Amino acid sequence: MEDADTVKRFWKDVTVQAGEVSLDGKPVRTPGRVPLKLPTPQLAEAVAAEWRAVGENIDPRAMPLTGLANAAIDRISTARESFAEGLAAYGESDLLYYRAGEPAPLVERQAAAWDPLLDWARGRYDVHFETATGVMHRAQPEATVARLREAVLALDPFRLAGLAPLVTISGSLVAALALLEGAIEADAMWRAARVDEDWQAEQWGEDALAVEAEEARRRDFDAGVKFLTLL
Repeated sequence: MEDADTVKRFWKDVTVQAGEVSLDGKPVRTPGRVPLKLPTPQLAEAVAAEWRAVGENIDPRAMPLTGLANAAIDRISTARESFAEGLAAYGESDLLYYRAGEPAPLVERQAAAWDPLLDWARGRYDVHFETATGVMHRAQPEATVARLREAVLALDPFRLAGLAPLVTISGSLVAALALLEGAIEADAMWRAARVDEDWQAEQWGEDALAVEAEEARRRDFDAGVKFLTLL
């Protein structure tokens, strides 16, 4: 039995003109009924490709770029500053600040993956970071928080939409900004964000449900990366 919310494919042709995707000549609209106008030709073509790939029924999970574009237009563009503030808040308790005290191999892995990112941010934003052993909150210098916040607030709604899954999935605003500016590759950022999880899996083995959830997060992460590269 089909879900009541299932929407069947109702179009044959998908075209792009002036950044807008059209189905059989009719422009696609966001859930908020705003024209789905993309800022770059390459992103418009990628979104169009998702619509061309639709089978018998529309599956939003198979259209992540369309979903991020919808979010940029409907949610973020109408409240850009408040959305950016939510991402900027990660700069106060970034994953990279909190280190294990032991065992030594995990301490070394964290340092190898995370120290270069903090070094990059120090040079890029002229800031200082306070790192800590354990998970107790360590306040960051006001100037550090302010400059990271400025970097996020300077972004347009589409870049904020692409950055959001990178920040929320990794727990690191610093790493996400490094990727945005080309200072780290996507796979390297993913591995850096998973240092602790990979260590635990090596020690205790992998749980099937956890692996499935991780695969879903990786798909969302990759969608954010691709979205940013197309801007």
